Amino acid sequence: MRRTSSNKAVVETWEALRSQVEDLEALFDLYEETPDEDVEKELAESIKRVEARIEAMEFESLMGDEDDEKNALLAIHPGAGGIDAQDWAQMLMRMYVRWAESRGFGVDILHCQSAEEAGIKSATLEISGRYAFGYLKAENGVHRLVRISPFDASHRRHTSFGSVFVYAEIDEDIEVEINESDLKVDTYKASGAGGQHVNKTESAVRITHVPTGIKVECQSERSQHRNRDNAMKILRAKLHAHYLEQERKKMDEIEKSKKEIAWGSQIRSYVLQPYTLVKDHRTGHETGSVDAVLDGDIDDFIEEYLRMDSVNGKGSKDEADI
Repeated sequence: MRRTSSNKAVVETWEALRSQVEDLEALFDLYEETPDEDVEKELAESIKRVEARIEAMEFESLMGDEDDEKNALLAIHPGAGGIDAQDWAQMLMRMYVRWAESRGFGVDILHCQSAEEAGIKSATLEISGRYAFGYLKAENGVHRLVRISPFDASHRRHTSFGSVFVYAEIDEDIEVEINESDLKVDTYKASGAGGQHVNKTESAVRITHVPTGIKVECQSERSQHRNRDNAMKILRAKLHAHYLEQERKKMDEIEKSKKEIAWGSQIRSYVLQPYTLVKDHRTGHETGSVDAVLDGDIDDFIEEYLRMDSVNGKGSKDEADI
């Protein structure tokens, strides 16, 4: 049924494009018979729409991995930088929520642990939509922010780091064997906003898979049962990714990608001071529209990386500092 649904989406997209082209041909014939300024304008706009649709289909054809069409689980953690890094992690979360919403993807905050003074200590988002993982896998890595710190009384420039790791959400009917005896389940009171019930009852859940050391937590729901279900969903996805990488003998490569969340390991830099620039160190793509990027306009960065990755495999350009 999943394969049928996926193929149906491709066929429907193709049929819609063919219909657009047929309408375009009819419009062109009309313009040839009776040249008119309004028809010419409509013709030009129709051509742009068809070209945009073709480009989108060509780009989607790059996503051939088994998991690319799946929903994504996106985990965000602050790195070096103290309070600024925690605030930066929250800014990253907002950026990805805005990006997902702009594409019509569903967003569910499965876990978000607020920091004491500002920002967050960690967050896990579920991004739902076709090719959500295929797009977001380009965001795996360390993100660096340079700005005048709003938390520094001397108004000095600070550098902060945050990590983003993306997992494909596995289908419910994919079997990932989890023995209850391998799980350590802890409950605790949720922190941050959420109302009296959330903060005064032990509704938050933390699950540790002892054999692998994988730890997940969820505190977004009032019900401990719902939080446990969501935590298990995240755990199944992480275990699936873990075992898949073992089977493909790429664990060493995964470990190399999980660099220290600090200097020299960033995939992208966001500079607010002394100038404005966002630069991806893997592709060299950059823009001065920092506010737009932080508001979720990251499609160009994602597409540049995925196109490069499709041509060069997993290779990338040498990292260059800003």
